[in-house]
Amino acid sequence: MPDELNNADAPVPEELKGHIVVAALDKIYNWGRRSSVWPLMFGLACCGIEMIATAASRYDFARFGMEIMRPSPRQTDLIIISGTVTKKMVPLIVRLYNQMPEPKYVMAMGACASGGGPFKEGYSVVSGIDKFLPVDVYVPGCPPTPQALIHGMIELQKKIDKQSIRSVKWYQKEASRAATMPLLGPDLIDPRDFPELEEE
Repeated sequence: MPDELNNADAPVPEELKGHIVVAALDKIYNWGRRSSVWPLMFGLACCGIEMIATAASRYDFARFGMEIMRPSPRQTDLIIISGTVTKKMVPLIVRLYNQMPEPKYVMAMGACASGGGPFKEGYSVVSGIDKFLPVDVYVPGCPPTPQALIHGMIELQKKIDKQSIRSVKWYQKEASRAATMPLLGPDLIDPRDFPELEEE
């Protein structure tokens, strides 16, 4: 038990001592995660160019602990969807997301990834990746500037700071469920709309 919890001048009630230790663990655990987020670079269109510029020496997002852009989903914590999401790409994006280990986060970069952008009414474009993946941070713009992407990364770090090991899904008894894999046929089919297609 830390000495601070046994201070006679300011006694801590017994029922709070466990919460204080967990809060201290949360702070250390979250500091380590927020300071070493490894993004999966997934540039689909013009937003990808801005993402590359953000990693270059002028903006250098390595200052924020997000230095290593990984080519493999199994080595990443964050997938940055940047650009126009077409129906043909959605099954691949969902597969990459399902291959990422927990904890994992999704960032929708730009108007197209967030809601379809200027191509929203197109026959081949998905109106936002949030229809298929749980998006944690939206970065607005067409395309967003490197400063906007850095702001989005800082917002993700703030979200990580607020998490607790008592409530995050990857420390619960039941396993995290994989995102539903859409089927690509003549059009994109979401198995959630057809219960008979969903896998057990």
